[in-house]
Amino acid sequence: MAQIAIRLNTLTEVKEFNAAAAQIPGDVDLRSGHYCVDAKSIMGIFSLNLSRGLTVESATMTEDELRKHFAAYLAE
Repeated sequence: MAQIAIRLNTLTEVKEFNAAAAQIPGDVDLRSGHYCVDAKSIMGIFSLNLSRGLTVESATMTEDELRKHFAAYLAE
């Protein structure tokens, strides 16, 4: 399972991230601490504490593919 660290700082970034996650085949999870939600669910994303760092996880993509797909949101 590949994972990358991201930040979502604005409402627009959350909406754009959600739309980008919806384009990925298979499951895409978004993790904040002990909580994990479906990254394709806008309500799930808003249930997380967005002021903390987030981790995107995917079983269908490599880490490099995730970095390219979500380049605008990388935490680095």
